[in-house]
Amino acid sequence: MPILPSLSPPSSFRLGLRAITGNFGNSLISYAARSFSTKHHSITPCCRYSNRGATSPSAILKNYRPNSLSPRISVRTFSRFRAITHYLELPDSYEDSKGLPFRKEDLNQREVNQIFLGGHLPAPLANKLLRILHGRRVAGTLDDPNLRANTAQFSAADQRKALGYLRANIPVDEVINAGLRAEDELKYLEQGDESGEEQAGETSPQASPSDPVTNETPIPTGRLPKINKSDSPYGVSPLDRIRAHNIAKREAEEKRLEEERKKREEEEAKKNIGTLQTAQQKPKELSPFVKKWAERATSNLKAPPEMKAWERLLPQFIMTVIVFAGCAAFAIMYTPPRRSERLWPTIPPAAATCLAIVGINLAVWIYWRVPPLWALMNRYFIVVPATPRPLQLVGAIFSHHKFSHMALNMVAFWFFATRLHDEIGRGNFLALYFASGTLGFMSSLTRLVLSGGLTYTTLGASGAIYGIIAAYFWLHKYDEFKLFGYPPDPMSGPQGLAFLGLILGMHVLPLFSKTHNIDIASHLGGILAGVAGAELAKRHMDEKARVRAERLKTMGALEKVVQVKEKDPQKTL
Repeated sequence: MPILPSLSPPSSFRLGLRAITGNFGNSLISYAARSFSTKHHSITPCCRYSNRGATSPSAILKNYRPNSLSPRISVRTFSRFRAITHYLELPDSYEDSKGLPFRKEDLNQREVNQIFLGGHLPAPLANKLLRILHGRRVAGTLDDPNLRANTAQFSAADQRKALGYLRANIPVDEVINAGLRAEDELKYLEQGDESGEEQAGETSPQASPSDPVTNETPIPTGRLPKINKSDSPYGVSPLDRIRAHNIAKREAEEKRLEEERKKREEEEAKKNIGTLQTAQQKPKELSPFVKKWAERATSNLKAPPEMKAWERLLPQFIMTVIVFAGCAAFAIMYTPPRRSERLWPTIPPAAATCLAIVGINLAVWIYWRVPPLWALMNRYFIVVPATPRPLQLVGAIFSHHKFSHMALNMVAFWFFATRLHDEIGRGNFLALYFASGTLGFMSSLTRLVLSGGLTYTTLGASGAIYGIIAAYFWLHKYDEFKLFGYPPDPMSGPQGLAFLGLILGMHVLPLFSKTHNIDIASHLGGILAGVAGAELAKRHMDEKARVRAERLKTMGALEKVVQVKEKDPQKTL
């Protein structure tokens, strides 16, 4: 069987996308979406695609110019800075005068000039300075005065620029490394005091025991002699190094918290809460205009009203039944308007419907930012188990507080909704969308009321969108899907049932977590309504197709009878 582009953008997807982003967004996103294809088995689909006039992938690839869409990025940039960054990884051969490599290759003169703002510093000397300073950051010796002799030839300004370049490109926890270094110096001194031995030539912890003893001042190396940090006769293991690093990190955090606590106590003793704590405890002052409408939108209830569970759920259940009945009647009685009667005649019906829903979601998100509308929004556009209202089940489908939440939902909605709309039509699509969203919030409200979660609220189009996604994969439950051409031929991709199982699995895992804030019940209710609605829509369309075929067949038989009578009118006498 040939591979049909069931997840490639149909005409409504392309034209609707062009209405939003123009030809640029249409060509780019349609190329990515065409990589998501399905392979159909020999089953009777509920609807067939028409690819006439659709842009082929080869044509899109021919017109696609990545250099004109995004700047060219060298792959080497992602792996250029590879260096030792932890004190525990410091090699035994490290010396401050040589430093540590800070990246795979040295800087060239052009890069040196950009860092140090001029050509006064040759590239070899600049790389030497960078290696020394990077080594000190790892060894925890940035502030060691005994090592300044190795960088005395460089000016203070050049050292600051080099250190800024390293800190901007190579993240190193200098505080923890310095703490580990201090611990090693302390242990070294303690071991020296216990043994009572004075090694010749060791005038400071910076000197190495392998350095030759001379009458001159020893050159500081920046490394400590090896210290037996473990009681094991086998030496220090990688686990010991990891443990030491974690201990140092924890002690540094404890030290920071202790300093903050002492500072806070000092401020409190002075009857001054402090700037940071004041900002945390005292909210931002609202303007009189916003404060007035916030007070009007705020309920004066001290606690949820005393009501039985059935008293909270019965009106919402009746509302759900009414929505289901209305959706079923609309799906059966809806007749598509003529092209001249449509509001947007140049846009396909699927794109027009989806654009209208996206626009409503965007408008409701804007309404949440208009203070005079807060009371209305709190009453009808968010599900409140403490004071439920029937219209909340429908209004919350289009409601979002955060733009990121709305944008993520609308992207997923647009990708699947335009395709499902083309398959089942506007009547079935809108009925399925509203039924999925309403059942999703009814499921969520039931769970919150029965579990005593009356202080929670919920909103968002996720339940309806999961219903759309579930309906699409249910209609293609035996079709094989490929994502960006994978798995490659002749391997077959996962079927639609596998994607449904994956979606359900993603919702089962959060049930075992007590910290998630996802409305699982709403999603599961939407999925259930989507699967059931898709099956009913498919049977309804199949029945209409059967009746239409019988009607055409009957009309054909009548035409034959009429033709026979016209040819031999004597036989009818």
